[in-house]
Amino acid sequence: MFKKILIANRGEIACRVIKTARRMGIQTVAVYSDADARAPFVQMADEAVHIGPAPAAQSYLIADKIIAACKQTGAEAVHPGYGFLSERTSFAEALAAEGIAFVGPPVGAIAAMGDKIESKKLAKEAGVNVVPGFVGEIEDTEHAVRISAEIGYPVMMKASAGGGGKGMRLAYTEQDVREGFEAVKREGLNSFGDDRVFIEKFILNPRHIEIQILGDQHGNILYLNERECSIQRRHQKVVEEAPSPFVTPKMRKAMGEQCVALARAVGYYSAGTVELIVSGADPSGESFYFLEMNTRLQVEHPVTEAITGIDLVEQMIRVAAGEKLAFTQDDITIDGWAIENRVYAEDPYRGFLPSTGRLVRYNPPVPGWTDDGAENGRRGVDGVRVDDGVYEGGEVSMFYDPMIAKLVTWGATRDEAADKQIAALDAFEIEGLGHNIDFVSAIMQHPRFRSGELTTGFIAEEYPEGFTGAATSEALKARIAAIAGFIATARADRARNVDGQLAHHLPPPSEWAIRLGGSSFAVEVSADEVTVDGQPIDLAMEYTPGDRIVAAEVEGEAIALKIEPTRTGLKVTTRGAIHKVEILPARIAHLAGHMIEKIPPDLSKFLICPMPGLLVSLNVQEGDKVEAGQPLAVVEAMKMENILRAEKSATVKKVNARAGESLAVDAIILELE
Repeated sequence: MFKKILIANRGEIACRVIKTARRMGIQTVAVYSDADARAPFVQMADEAVHIGPAPAAQSYLIADKIIAACKQTGAEAVHPGYGFLSERTSFAEALAAEGIAFVGPPVGAIAAMGDKIESKKLAKEAGVNVVPGFVGEIEDTEHAVRISAEIGYPVMMKASAGGGGKGMRLAYTEQDVREGFEAVKREGLNSFGDDRVFIEKFILNPRHIEIQILGDQHGNILYLNERECSIQRRHQKVVEEAPSPFVTPKMRKAMGEQCVALARAVGYYSAGTVELIVSGADPSGESFYFLEMNTRLQVEHPVTEAITGIDLVEQMIRVAAGEKLAFTQDDITIDGWAIENRVYAEDPYRGFLPSTGRLVRYNPPVPGWTDDGAENGRRGVDGVRVDDGVYEGGEVSMFYDPMIAKLVTWGATRDEAADKQIAALDAFEIEGLGHNIDFVSAIMQHPRFRSGELTTGFIAEEYPEGFTGAATSEALKARIAAIAGFIATARADRARNVDGQLAHHLPPPSEWAIRLGGSSFAVEVSADEVTVDGQPIDLAMEYTPGDRIVAAEVEGEAIALKIEPTRTGLKVTTRGAIHKVEILPARIAHLAGHMIEKIPPDLSKFLICPMPGLLVSLNVQEGDKVEAGQPLAVVEAMKMENILRAEKSATVKKVNARAGESLAVDAIILELE
C-alpha cells in the first residue's frame, strides 16, 4: 500500500480523498493556487505545495507542476478527483513515465472512453445502442448547420472533452446552431484545452441514469447499481439519487451487464461511470442509449456509498496499489435510499445567475462528514451527510466551480430521504452570497418529484417563468404567523425590560396583525396558548432575541425557520421559500393602509451585468440601433458564457464598459434610449 499520495484537486473532493487516506494510514499532499491558500483542504493535508496563480490554466491544469510537487514531497501516487486533469491521458502518461501511480483507470481506457467522439465509435462497435449523431470532425459553423439538419432538430452540441455541464448547447433551430456553435468551441478550449465539437440527436422526455462501475487490475469488474440524475439545469446535475425510482431489477441487470461488458472491452479498472439516456416513455427500460463514460470518480458518488456501504475512494486507492476487489457482484446490495443535493453559489431568484463572494456565515445542519470507516458511517449523522470544502469567512471564487457543498441524506425509503433533505436544508445557514437552498428544497417537496416522474426537462417544465420560491399553503402560512407572533411577543418583552424604560411594569403587546404572502392573520399570544384567527394552535418552541434559526413543533410537526429582523417585521426562510412577514401590534395595524407605496425605479433603459464576471465581448457601440432579442454582450462567470440580449428596440446612448473588464454584479454595461 502507498505511504503518501498527492491530491491533484481542490475543494470538497480534495477533503473527501484526504479523509479516507488518513483513515487508511496514508499521508497526504495538497496542491493549491493563490485563491486556495487558506482553504480547508490545504490545512487538512499533511503537506501542501503552492502551484501558481488562481486561474486553473495556470495552476491545477499544469501537469508539470503536479509532478514537481510529487517529487518534492515523495508522493508515490496521485488521486485526481474529478475535473481538472482527472481524464487527461497526457497527465496519466506523464505520471507513469516518472514512476508515480495514477489512482484511476489505465491510460488506454481514458483515451478510449474519455473522448466523447471516440467513445461513441467504440460503443457502437461493441454493439451498444448509441444516440444518432455525427461523431467526425466538424469543419465550421456551416458544416454544423448541415449536420444538424440531417440529424433533425432538436440537436445537442457538445465539446468533445467536456464534462460537468460545460461546453454544451441545445439547438432547436438553425439560428441556435449559428449562435451557439462557436461558443461551445470556446468553452471547450477554455475549460478543457480542446475545441472539438460533436452533434447528436436530443432525446425528448429523457431520463439520465448512470451505472457505477468498479474494477481491479485482475480482470474483476462489477456494477454498483444505478443513480438517477435526471434533475439538471443547463445540463448540470442538481439532484442525484440512488437507486432510481424508474429502474426495475430486470432493467438494472440489463444495464449493469452491458456497462460491464463495455468497460471490459477497454480493459477498465478503478471507479468509473457509464452514463445512459433512457426514454421515460418506455416503461420496459429497453430504450436506453450510451451517452459517455466518465473515467473518474463522480461528484455524486456518496449516494452509491450510502446504499452499498462501499467506500469508492478507498477502493480506488486499493485498486491502484494492485489489490483485488474483496467482494463480488452477489455481494452488492441496495440498502435504503439516498439523495444528494448540490448546494451551489447561484441565485435562483435571479435566474440562477452565478454568485461569488465571501461566506459571511456558513453553518451546515451537521458537521462536515468524517470517514470513520464504519459501513453506516457513509451516511453521516443520523442519515445526514455534508461533504464540503469551504469555511465561514472564506470566499467562493469566480475561478472555479460554484458548488459550496453536497448535502446527502439516507432513509429507509425515498420519502424518508427526501423529508430529511427538507429538514436539513431548513437548518442550512449560508449568508453573503446567493445560493440555491430554497430551490432544491422546493424540488424535494414537489409532487412530481415525489411521484418519481422525472425527466431532464423537469426544471424547465416546472419552473418555466423562473423560481420565486416553493408553493406555500395557507396552513403553513398560519403556522409561520403563529411563530412570528411568539417571536414578536418575546422581543417586545425584552424591550420593556430595558433599563430606564417607564413601561417595564406593563405587560408586553400580545395581539398582533401579521401579513405574509398576501394573507393576513390575527395572532394572540398568552401564557396558556397561541391563537391564529381565534383558533388555538399547538405550538412548542423556544426563542431568545438574536436567534437566527428557530426550531419549533407546530401541530406535532417539526419545522426550522431561518429568521432575520427587518424594519417592519421578519424575513423568514423555510420550506424552500422566503417570506416577508409584516408584524404590527393589532391596535395600530389599521394605520398601515395610509402608508405611501414606494415605486421602484425604471431599469429597462440599462443593460445591467447580472453576475460578477468577465466581459468577454461587447457587440455594439454608441449610436447603434438594436432590436429585441439581439445579443449585446457576453459575460463569462464560473467558466460559463452568458449572452445578454436587448429586451426591446432602442438606441445605444452610452457604453460604460469595455471587453476584457471584470464587472461587479449590477454594474451598468450600456445605457439605452
